Amino acid sequence: MGGVSIEIDSLSGFCFGVVTAINKAEEELSRDGKMYCLGDIVHNTAEVERLKLKGLETIDHDTFAGMRGTKVLLRAHGEPPSTYACAKSNGITIIDATCPVVLKLQQRIKEAYDTAMSDKSGTQIVIYGRKGHAEVNGLVGQTNGSAIVVESTAELDMIDFSRPVCLYSQTTKSLEGFKSIIDEIARRMTPGVRFSSYDTICRQVANRVEHLREFASRHDVVLFVAGEKSSNGRILFGHCKAVNARTHLVADPGQVMPEWLMEATSIGICGATSTPRWLMEDVAARTRNLCS
Repeated sequence: MGGVSIEIDSLSGFCFGVVTAINKAEEELSRDGKMYCLGDIVHNTAEVERLKLKGLETIDHDTFAGMRGTKVLLRAHGEPPSTYACAKSNGITIIDATCPVVLKLQQRIKEAYDTAMSDKSGTQIVIYGRKGHAEVNGLVGQTNGSAIVVESTAELDMIDFSRPVCLYSQTTKSLEGFKSIIDEIARRMTPGVRFSSYDTICRQVANRVEHLREFASRHDVVLFVAGEKSSNGRILFGHCKAVNARTHLVADPGQVMPEWLMEATSIGICGATSTPRWLMEDVAARTRNLCS
């Protein structure tokens, strides 16, 4: 399998929100050598392990609630108001690395919820997103837990179409999926009842779709590198697979199978917004060895 061309996509890898969070973590660790992060700093096990070796310890909300007078990083996904309230009462110093795009969305949803409460319009806040996802938990928290989360058009029965609806999206969802949600809600709304939808999808994520489809289409084989927990990774992998059936999802170099590379003269390596560049380079090195 000599003479194989291997290309790492130049636009794949961390989005600016994740870069900022990791930079903040490394700055703090360089000073103190130890810090806590509420939840995985990024949905990539390899990067979490790398930072763990530098002194970043991942904690869950139960552990966080029992802490006193320490320093905790909030990752790019954001947190609900209850997390900040807990930190204040426990004397915890927050290093806030919430992505600016997520923070703005949280504020918009809180304003919409507060308005609905004050005007007693009965407006339902609906979020197109993945239930239980860290970002979605933070968004739902802006509504006192009352927001309706839908993952597909099959779940729209949770909405009362005779009452006003205000729709938002998790920042990393697909534009196509969001459009299908909008179209179906609009079709089912009671005539004359207000339905407002707001495109809150991050363009740094959304704009990667067309680029990755083009990237995947010009290679014989594509290795898509992403962590098992990455919501964005599953979406982008699906787009690559749609244009190139020989697209394979891998979390680390050891998962690359020699049989995938048979008769390939061009291999593309790309990844999610939560995939570190160094990991894609490690996958490329493993691929090169298998092809030599």
